[in-house]
Amino acid sequence: MTDTETEVGELMTEPVETIDADATVVETARILSERGIGSLIVGADPIEGIVTEGDIVRNVAEEGDLSETTVTDIMSDPVVTIRPHESVRTAGERMGHNGVKKLPVTEDGSAVGIVTTTDLAHYLPRQRVSMSPQREPDIGKGEYE
Repeated sequence: MTDTETEVGELMTEPVETIDADATVVETARILSERGIGSLIVGADPIEGIVTEGDIVRNVAEEGDLSETTVTDIMSDPVVTIRPHESVRTAGERMGHNGVKKLPVTEDGSAVGIVTTTDLAHYLPRQRVSMSPQREPDIGKGEYE
């Protein structure tokens, strides 16, 4: 398999973190902060939506009642997803075409992981280096581009 055909399943984060649809925005923000993550999948099987830090910020900016607003009120749905066997290139294209930064990875309607723009950002430089046919002449001199 070539570097452009690397499967999403190889870089996805698993297990995926989920939250119940009736959780409040305050509960959701607390979980995101405690776990150091940027999103939660709403529901388990099937996926009902996805809630992100951006969704919470938007709700705060609109001066919503954080203690009463539920995840269902602010989540994104339907959710753009990808399958574990699809390529990293496909993931990047799907994110770009749909204006999303997080793709739940699904099998049979259930989330098995998640791939984010951060995952792609960490992955792509490694591939660029590994695709070089030979070391660049100025590398030995400590010069990098």
